[in-house]
Amino acid sequence: MTTTIGLFGSRAAAEAALAQLRAEGFSDDQLNLLAPGARPPDIERVPSSDTEQPGTGAAVGGVVGGVAGAAGGMAVASAFLPGVGPVVALGLLAGAVLSLWGAATGAALEDALAEGVPRDELFLYEDAVRSGRSIVFVWAEDQTRAEAARRIMREMGTEELDTARERWWVGLRSAEAERYTADGGDFDRDEARYRLGFAAALGAKTRGRTYDDVVEYLRDKFPDAYRDPAFRRGFERGRAYDLGMRRAA
Repeated sequence: MTTTIGLFGSRAAAEAALAQLRAEGFSDDQLNLLAPGARPPDIERVPSSDTEQPGTGAAVGGVVGGVAGAAGGMAVASAFLPGVGPVVALGLLAGAVLSLWGAATGAALEDALAEGVPRDELFLYEDAVRSGRSIVFVWAEDQTRAEAARRIMREMGTEELDTARERWWVGLRSAEAERYTADGGDFDRDEARYRLGFAAALGAKTRGRTYDDVVEYLRDKFPDAYRDPAFRRGFERGRAYDLGMRRAA
């Protein structure tokens, strides 16, 4: 299975994309929605169904505690996440991503992962939902169907992940540059390594853990960068940023 992701400016736009994906032959068990602004009373009215997929409770409710049944075969979960706010997830994959946000450490994130969850872009999805955007995840059975899903979502106005990644960094860059320069660093020279370390601290295997805790993993994943002082400073700042967001109301 291949996971294809689309970011949309509103929940309505994401739901329109889901409708088009269904019209193109994608089934409900392949479609997932992660969106801000869950309305618990609406979710509670969703009836339980015999079409609920096996393992829904374990994959979503066991970690998030918010499964309320199924809508047309799509598991529904909701949670209030510090630094993000109320979030609704439709589908097992979206529910698994929601559960990752609720996990406190990288080890717990690993335990919560479901097949097909894009691990290292978690912070991008969190930033998107925090800023009011919605995310569609599509489980495609092969590359041909994955490309079909990408085409449909592009036609429906999705934002590309590369664009979202740049948007995320632009929102942080000025403050990080000011802090780095104040500490005597040359940000223009070191930005690439610093940014790499910052993002590395937000990955599924590293989140909530110290540099020393995960140095072996970082050595394997970033062999040319992990010992660079700029990378480590970025990692420490990424960790502090993550902790701050989790403490936010």
